[in-house]
Amino acid sequence: MTHPSEPTDPTIVVTGATGRLGGRVARRLAERGVAQRLLVRSPERAPKLPGATTARGSFGDRDAVVRGLTGARTVFMVSASESVDRVSQHQAFVDAAVEAGVGHLVYVSFFGAAPDAAFTLARDHFHTEEHIRASGLTHTFLRDNLYADIIPELAGKDGVIRGPAGQGRASFVSQDDIADAAATVLTRPADHAGKTYDMTGPESLTLDEAAAILSEQLGRPFRYQPETIEEAYASRASYGAPPWELDAWVSTYTAIANGELDGVSSAIPDLTGHPARSLADVLRTTPRTHP
Repeated sequence: MTHPSEPTDPTIVVTGATGRLGGRVARRLAERGVAQRLLVRSPERAPKLPGATTARGSFGDRDAVVRGLTGARTVFMVSASESVDRVSQHQAFVDAAVEAGVGHLVYVSFFGAAPDAAFTLARDHFHTEEHIRASGLTHTFLRDNLYADIIPELAGKDGVIRGPAGQGRASFVSQDDIADAAATVLTRPADHAGKTYDMTGPESLTLDEAAAILSEQLGRPFRYQPETIEEAYASRASYGAPPWELDAWVSTYTAIANGELDGVSSAIPDLTGHPARSLADVLRTTPRTHP
């Protein structure tokens, strides 16, 4: 049974609603009859949902964020777009949430967030978590593993996934499952105050195993080709990406190799009441493409 908020005064604010994860969360809240405010950079791109209003604001615009969060009891904070100054953007958003009087912040973090994590962006999440703790805000952290939904995008046009992941494993998680879990937390936040949940799929897979599942489900051949770290940097150099972004791309794989993305949690079934979707489950709902 759900308990909708008053439609004239949404007490839940969702960020990132124009993106893959935030949009899923917003739709689930709407399906539950929960009023919400969507805080987005481009309101014209926000999904049109019953019971949803929009407010314009980017993470670094303190005044706009304070306005957008004022009156909110609970805020769903999707991390900002990857950038060299993402941590400072996050810190500015958290400070604005404090100023706006937010009661509870639900932050989308990353599996194994730590100051010395191999995956460089997991360090960003650690520092954001620390800032949230220091702010005094009541909080819940959802630490997502790699998204199962984007695993096909790791492969080149030739169907080869290249990277220095060795035979390490990752517990790829469905964005739909994360959204289901987030909706549970957002609608009953007091039950989850101070909690950190590892969001994983039901199994940990090597990239060889993931490639075999891709081949079976998508109907065309995929395979994994291990690289050395040097080869990984060299093969990505032609993209002209800045050093921090190259580090992030390569360290996604070295984190797998180091075992930092291995391990299955019961958080998804515990929070949603249904089993976590496997990589094969996710791919079954993906439109088939052909060479």
